[in-house]
Amino acid sequence: MKKISLLVLLLLLAGQFAIKAQPEKVINVKWYTIQQALELQKKEPRKIIIDVYTDWCGWCKKMDKETFNHPVVAEYLNKHFYPVKFNAESFDSIVFEGHTFINEKKGTRSTHQFAMALLQGQLSYPSVAYLTESLQLIFAVPGFYTPDKLEPLLNYIVENKYKSLPMDEYQKTFVSQIK
Repeated sequence: MKKISLLVLLLLLAGQFAIKAQPEKVINVKWYTIQQALELQKKEPRKIIIDVYTDWCGWCKKMDKETFNHPVVAEYLNKHFYPVKFNAESFDSIVFEGHTFINEKKGTRSTHQFAMALLQGQLSYPSVAYLTESLQLIFAVPGFYTPDKLEPLLNYIVENKYKSLPMDEYQKTFVSQIK
């Protein structure tokens, strides 16, 4: 009887270790170029979120690592948006709504015209621009956001509450999925 009890105890302990050894589900944001998002938009319209960053921006890297990699945020972005990464100092030409945007290469850290247009001349990194399904700019939000601060903003936009309700009022009723 003692042998059976010991065996059962060992199996239970082994099961506990096996459960704890399983890693958390990893969800990554599926990032697109603006051109890819525009092509997808033609087939299945969604809002577009554009992460405007630079290679030298520490807060941009922190937002990538801590905010965009959060499983709740990443899953929500993939489901409801076409997420776009855009380097504000890129040298690629961008064709958007019939206009061609370029980086005129003025100075050592020259800003791309598309970043200037998205951010309405208010250059700050990181910044996130939100577009409607019809490619109209909703607004651009500068600064680093933690997952718990970005989540209600994403919902606010997807639910179109920005059309009728101030963000601070919306946040009073928002129920977070982040634990």
